[in-house]
Amino acid sequence: MNSTYLIGEIGQNHNGSVDIAKKIIDCLAEPVVDTLFNTQLKGFNAVKLTKRDLNEELSRSQMLRPYTGPNSFGKTYGEHREFLELSDEQHYEIYGYAKEKQLDFIETLCATGCLSMLKYFTPDKLKVASRDLTNLPLLDALAETKIPIILSTGMAGERELDTALERILRYHNHIAILHCLSQYPSEYHNINLNTIPFLMEKYAGFTIGYSDHSMGIVIPAVAVALGAQIIEKHITLDRNMKGTDHKVSLGTEGIFRMVRDIRNVEQAMGEKKMVISASVKEAQEKLERSIATRTHLIKGTILCETDLHMLSPGDGFKWNDLDKVVGKKLRCDIPANEVIYPNMIE
Repeated sequence: MNSTYLIGEIGQNHNGSVDIAKKIIDCLAEPVVDTLFNTQLKGFNAVKLTKRDLNEELSRSQMLRPYTGPNSFGKTYGEHREFLELSDEQHYEIYGYAKEKQLDFIETLCATGCLSMLKYFTPDKLKVASRDLTNLPLLDALAETKIPIILSTGMAGERELDTALERILRYHNHIAILHCLSQYPSEYHNINLNTIPFLMEKYAGFTIGYSDHSMGIVIPAVAVALGAQIIEKHITLDRNMKGTDHKVSLGTEGIFRMVRDIRNVEQAMGEKKMVISASVKEAQEKLERSIATRTHLIKGTILCETDLHMLSPGDGFKWNDLDKVVGKKLRCDIPANEVIYPNMIE
């Protein structure tokens, strides 16, 4: 199985701070070692930021709506959103930092005005948020850049996805599709992970993955087992930080566990066949059973089936080999309850 492409989504969990964004990147770049087998595992592949243009974001009434809850960074929702926005130059600074840490850099651009950042740098990939899958003017603008695109389908059905693909395919076919549920946190009975093999079958020409908003780490690992080639997960320094996304994000203590489980699932998938693994040879010899004596038998005895039963270890004759034992003459005395080996019979 190919290595799953893991995206750590910062989103707005930087809380308007470049330093916090860099600290999250530091966490994503930490080496991951499975201490059980003392193996270093491949960590996250990419980090993702989100850029909004407030001129293309909300209606005037929504911008002026009072927003004074515990997660607010402004008196109005517009002020709150403005506080959480980083400038193009700040995105460029974080991009450079991610590159220093050997991570790909992905941008979710939520408006055509956000394309201004391409004057500073070119992200490795562009992400289309679930809410913008039906924003066809934005899809056209993003596709025209020819930068590979990741589509999130958290609010889409087949019709919406097909329309989005048709628009992007006018420009290029470097497209990935992520199954997603835009419920924060996602209730398990709504996630429907079987959408992943459905997408793999219907959209076989595209890379299929999963963007996760569930609590914990089990769902991404299961998604990989079902064939997801990309996993996206929100990351935070502290799930108790101020802000609406932190509580449904993966904390730093969970990064190791999720990466460990996904990378180990990759190794565990194997091939569509059934074989006896060389790794079980020691256990097989110790625990399987072999043909053995029921009673003390003396040299010259002609062995009968009634003289025999099965005991461990498993390094002797198996019951399928009974014809190699029954009717044979013993070359030596054998005590009761001992395995019979080839050198003991004629």
